[in-house]
Amino acid sequence: INQASEAWGIESMRYEIRDIVPPKSVKEAMDKQAEAERRKRAHILESEGEMQAQINAAESGKRSTVLASEAARTEQLNQAEGEAGAILAKARAVANGIEAIATAIRKPRARDAVALRLAEHYIAAFGKIAQHGNTILLPANTGDVGSMVTQALAVFQTLTG
Repeated sequence: INQASEAWGIESMRYEIRDIVPPKSVKEAMDKQAEAERRKRAHILESEGEMQAQINAAESGKRSTVLASEAARTEQLNQAEGEAGAILAKARAVANGIEAIATAIRKPRARDAVALRLAEHYIAAFGKIAQHGNTILLPANTGDVGSMVTQALAVFQTLTG
């Protein structure tokens, strides 16, 4: 522009293009390119969204599995501690009972009471076997209760020396 206007003594400092009207084929090509760019960006955003959704679902499943595992472990630990406590309490109770019986047996006439109690349990055990089982183990003389008591006392005497 400056070269063309130099002969007239005009110098252009600045120029402005106000309106460009490209040919129809160029305009269509530009529109197609812009549309292709929009589609490309939309496809990328859609695939990134799907990928993030899959990551979130996997992470959620992982957390769920970890929490379920921790809950099961805690439940097992609590149950084991409860069972251990119950076993210890029962063992202490049995030990205290045995100690009380041992102390009581040392008293006068206690051996007679123990022998009677042992005979009662011996007879009751044979009664339960006869009621609940289809196989019965009985001494040879089941009709003689006195013989059964004597046998129970003999077992007691053998154990107590």
